[in-house]
Amino acid sequence: MSSTAMDINALKDRMRDTWMAGDFGIIATYIVAAANDFIGRLNIASASRVLDVACGTGNTAIPAARAGAVVTGVDIASNLIEQARARAAKEGVKATFEEGDAEQLKFADGSFDAVVTMFGAMFAPRPERVVAEFLRVCRPGGMIAMANWTPDGFVGENFRAQAAHVPPPQGVPRPVLWGDEATVRERFGKGVSKITCSRQMCIFKFPFPPREVVQLFRRYFGPTQVAFSTLDAGKQAALAADLEAVWNKHNQVKDGTTLVEGEYLEVKAIRA
Repeated sequence: MSSTAMDINALKDRMRDTWMAGDFGIIATYIVAAANDFIGRLNIASASRVLDVACGTGNTAIPAARAGAVVTGVDIASNLIEQARARAAKEGVKATFEEGDAEQLKFADGSFDAVVTMFGAMFAPRPERVVAEFLRVCRPGGMIAMANWTPDGFVGENFRAQAAHVPPPQGVPRPVLWGDEATVRERFGKGVSKITCSRQMCIFKFPFPPREVVQLFRRYFGPTQVAFSTLDAGKQAALAADLEAVWNKHNQVKDGTTLVEGEYLEVKAIRA
């Protein structure tokens, strides 16, 4: 095995461990409404074969299945897959969930009528592989839909604040580049016959102030938990203060609760 292959495998292992840390299911509950809205705007036809990539705990797979689609969800984190299966069963929705990598999907060419991902595949380290796999498993004329945080929105600012304390892996494109329309169009290129992009908002609403929101993410959101774990006490306090400042800056209410709008780019592409 080449050193490059070993490096990417090690990176993937770290990414998997990061997303399995904490309990993303707790965080996911706060964006259920945005996921329902995203799927609703796609107008997925009943009985369509849908692949949800980096499906997490099922926020997008479950409403797609409820709308009548035949849904398969994949994610690199086995604990999230287990939660997705449990959620689907509890809600009486039929969907298949299995471990899978956005850069190496284990499905035949043209297997799906639609490939979707919300705040998921954008974190894969090799976007060119993601594009190639999306185009491969989506049938000609099928739809590829993504929801990606924008570089200049609230979440992009949050990522920058964290990166100032805990730099991301070298040589890996910033995930939020998936939220830049020009970059998205360049990446898909001639693989799609049509592509439309629109800016949407994900509403983050918490019944407590920004300081407690940061603590919530520190405890349950894997990337934030892992970032804090690499720092000593003094640097942890500095990171917490900077993250809290971002939440306070964007908080639209002053009643002791938190309401923030997180901008994302909604991408709809037709497979050529």
